[in-house]
Amino acid sequence: MTTRMTINGVSTCQTAGMEKYESFQMSIGRKRRTFVQYDYRHTDGELFSCVKPTLDECRRLRDEWIKAKEDRL
Repeated sequence: MTTRMTINGVSTCQTAGMEKYESFQMSIGRKRRTFVQYDYRHTDGELFSCVKPTLDECRRLRDEWIKAKEDRL
């Protein structure tokens, strides 16, 4: 799989507050499913990354992650 989101396994999402995503297909048995690989670089420099079936689900998880980070402070 060729990806524009990583170079040698390192995320290209380097700017704080930036998000990058791309969709890809994967075969599971006879079914082909579409997934979204999602990276988000928080303003503190920490990287959030996930793979889910939809972009909305990725963003929902990112928002939960940000809220959890804020609650820890």
